[in-house]
Amino acid sequence: MHDALLKITGRAEREMSLTFDDLSGVDAEQQIADMSAIDPKRKGAAVRLEGLLSLVGVKVEAAYLGLHASKDDFHASVPLEAVRERGLVIYRIDDGPLDEAAGGPVRFYIPDFAACHTAEVDECANVKFVDWIELTAEKGFDNRPHDGKEHEALHEGEG
Repeated sequence: MHDALLKITGRAEREMSLTFDDLSGVDAEQQIADMSAIDPKRKGAAVRLEGLLSLVGVKVEAAYLGLHASKDDFHASVPLEAVRERGLVIYRIDDGPLDEAAGGPVRFYIPDFAACHTAEVDECANVKFVDWIELTAEKGFDNRPHDGKEHEALHEGEG
């Protein structure tokens, strides 16, 4: 399992491309072994965003976290400080990488996103198919829905 699942670039001290083994090797205190303990509707295992940020180092000017999903061309840019301690990166299901049917290669998830207390962090900041995280000084590319009708259309048929 040596293929990169997730790259982290931008305002990072060290840009990285992380494999399944790299994500599995993040400190145990940064790992969530069972996502269903946090949200009964979620399966798999995750690493805390803070754990990934400690690997790459965050430059002082980094203010936004860009979540990019090449598979469906979906992009979200959210204030870094609002999600830094709450964000989780789900990367494992059973003993292997998160598969595409579950939103892999990785899925960004914010438990109780409303607790971030900013309109920039909404349900659509929980991004599936993430393959690139970008740290930026300014708000980056974001193509999330802007109104209720667009939002509803995006989530039609999701389980």
